[in-house]
Amino acid sequence: MPTDPELLEAWRRGELAAGDELFNRHFAAIHRFFRNKVSDGRLEDMVQQTFMACVEGRERFRNDSTFRTYLFGVANNLLRDYYRAQKREPEALDFGKSSAVDVGAGPSTVVGKRREERLLLEALRNIPLDSQIVLELYYWEEMSASQTAEVLGIPEGTVRGRVRRAKELLKKELAKLATSPQELETTVGNLERWAAALRQQMSEVG
Repeated sequence: MPTDPELLEAWRRGELAAGDELFNRHFAAIHRFFRNKVSDGRLEDMVQQTFMACVEGRERFRNDSTFRTYLFGVANNLLRDYYRAQKREPEALDFGKSSAVDVGAGPSTVVGKRREERLLLEALRNIPLDSQIVLELYYWEEMSASQTAEVLGIPEGTVRGRVRRAKELLKKELAKLATSPQELETTVGNLERWAAALRQQMSEVG
């Protein structure tokens, strides 16, 4: 079975079947990355742009990183560019403070099957985008700190600190949204379970 880099090179040479294979391997993950952050009308475009950027940016992919982390890095950059393009003063946009809701993301089309899942989705969209992304990479994509560092272009130590801070922010947001102490306890106490359930649902949709 050809590796991702081999498929990428073949696609760049014009072998469309190689592009289809690469797309099929990673479509669900990239679709999941954008789905809780952009409006439904832009979702497919953002996914397509991510893969096309990989074809066009030959010199930016180095074999010392995995294609998967490279692909998510491209998706992350495209997402930030997309949000900046919506603002009159893009230089003032701070992804460490602004959430997906703050920057104008439309209503999420993701609907959790359980109340706890719906709380988690809403809470993620209400914490700063940097925090949302690092938690989704951690919970949904099961990336290590080093892999996440490659995606975000930051030191590994920074990633670890950001994950800790993001978990704190998420729990505070969940506390605002929960309708009872019991609901909060159930959601926070089973965070990985609800996150895994959402990942499965989003993969099935993707």
